[in-house]
Amino acid sequence: MQKNDFTNHNEYIEYLKSKKIAIVGLGIGNIDLFKFLSQKGVNVTGFDKSDDFEDLKTDLADYPNSSLISGNDYLDKLTGYDVIFKTQSMRRDMPQFADAVRNGAVLTSEMWEFIKYCKAKIIAVTGSSGKTTTTTLIGEFLKEQGYKVWVGGNIGTPLFHRLDEINVNDYVVLELASCQLQMFGEKSPDISVITNITPNHLDFHDDYDEYIYCKSIIFKYQKKNDIVILNQDNDITKALIETAPSETYTFSRINRYDGKNSFKGAYLDDNAIYVNIDGKINRILDIKDIKIPGKHNIENYMAAILATYSLVDTATMLHVAKTFNGVEHRVEYVRTVNGVRFYNDSIGTTPSRTVASLQSFDQKVILIAGGYDKHIPYDIMGPLINEKVKGLVLLGQTKEKIKDAYKAHSCNAILNEAETLEDAVYKAFNMADEGDIVIMSPASASFDMFKNFEVKGNLYKQIVNSL
Repeated sequence: MQKNDFTNHNEYIEYLKSKKIAIVGLGIGNIDLFKFLSQKGVNVTGFDKSDDFEDLKTDLADYPNSSLISGNDYLDKLTGYDVIFKTQSMRRDMPQFADAVRNGAVLTSEMWEFIKYCKAKIIAVTGSSGKTTTTTLIGEFLKEQGYKVWVGGNIGTPLFHRLDEINVNDYVVLELASCQLQMFGEKSPDISVITNITPNHLDFHDDYDEYIYCKSIIFKYQKKNDIVILNQDNDITKALIETAPSETYTFSRINRYDGKNSFKGAYLDDNAIYVNIDGKINRILDIKDIKIPGKHNIENYMAAILATYSLVDTATMLHVAKTFNGVEHRVEYVRTVNGVRFYNDSIGTTPSRTVASLQSFDQKVILIAGGYDKHIPYDIMGPLINEKVKGLVLLGQTKEKIKDAYKAHSCNAILNEAETLEDAVYKAFNMADEGDIVIMSPASASFDMFKNFEVKGNLYKQIVNSL
C-alpha cells in the first residue's frame, strides 16, 4: 500500500527516499526531475529509448543512488519500482505501466505532483489552440502589475523542482495539454481556462470523446468559489458550461451582453473588449490597441483578461496589449524579400489552428502546409483554401489528405508539392509576386521530419533568411 497523504512536497520527497523510483522519458520536464530527486538522495532510475545523455551520465558520478536504462527494450526493465513518473507523451494504459500498477506501483507525473503540492494560486490554460499565447498573456499581465509570477507547464518550464522557491502569495500560470491533464486526481487549478476544443491528438487518445474529457479535467475538481473560463463560440466548450462545479465566465466574439441576458464574461462590441461581471460593465481594450494580429488573438485576450480581471488594472492590460509582440512560431513575421512578406506559424499543427492563423490576413496567401498525420479530419481545409489561399505548397505525410480536401472543394489555388522544407520555401517564393504573403502553417504536427514544431519553425526561418 502506497502512502499518498503528505502535507507538503518535502514530506513527499522524504517518502520517496525509502522507495525505488522510475522516471520514464527524459524530456525537458523529467530530466530536471531526475536531477532534482538525485540531488535529494532519492533512489531513482531514468528510462529512455535514447542513449544520448552524455552530460547526465557524467553527473551520475555525483549521484550514487541513481542510474539510467536506455535502448529499444528499455520498458521491459520497468519492474520492481514503487513510484513511476511518466512523460506526458506516453499513454498511461501502456502494458508496461499497467503491469507495474497491478504489481503495486503508483503511476504519476511531474506536473500532477507539482499541482498537488503547490501552495501558490494556480491559473491554468488548456485548449486545442491559443493556449500558449493566452498563458503568456496572463503571465505578462500579472508581471506588469507587480506580482511574482511563475509560468510553466507545457510551455516548456518544469516547476516541481522549484517548489521551495514558490511562495503562497506568488502566482503560477500553467499551460496544460490533454495528456498532462489525464494524470490529474482530485485537485484542479484555482482559475481554469479552456480556449477552445477541436479535433486534435487523436493519435494519442482513444477517440474525440476521450480528448474532450481530458480537457474538462482542468475544472472537474474545482471548488464552488474557483473560476472556470470557457469559449462560448465553440460548441464543445459551450456544452461544458453546465458541467462546471465552480463560478463560470465565458467569452465571445459573436454574442454580447444586451442588458437582459445572463451573459457573464467578456464580449466584443463597438470594436472593443467589454467585461460584464454581475451587471458591472467595463470597457477594457480597443481592438486597435492589440499589437498582435488575428481574430483568434482577440479571443486569447478575452480569456486572459477574465483570468486576471480581479488582479490586474485596465491600464496594465492596455500597456501589455500595446507592447506584446506575440509568441515565437505563432504567425511570427520573419522578413520581407523582394516585397514578399514571410511568416512562420509552425505551431499551426491542426487544420483549425491554420484556419485561425490565415484569418489574420486581409488578403489571400501562399501557404506551405503538411506534416505528420495525427489522424484528424482535414475537411475544413477545402473552404479555407478557397477563401484565403492563392498558392499552396504541400509536403509530408498529410499532403494527400490536404490534397483530397483541395479536390473535394474544387479549389483553384495553384498547387505544388515538395519533398523537403527548403524545396517548399523555394517553390512558394517562386510563386509569389511583390506584395504577397508566404506563410508556413502546416495544419499538421512536425514529427514526420522534425523533432518538434520549434525545430521546424527555426529551420523555416533559417531558409527564409538565406533567400
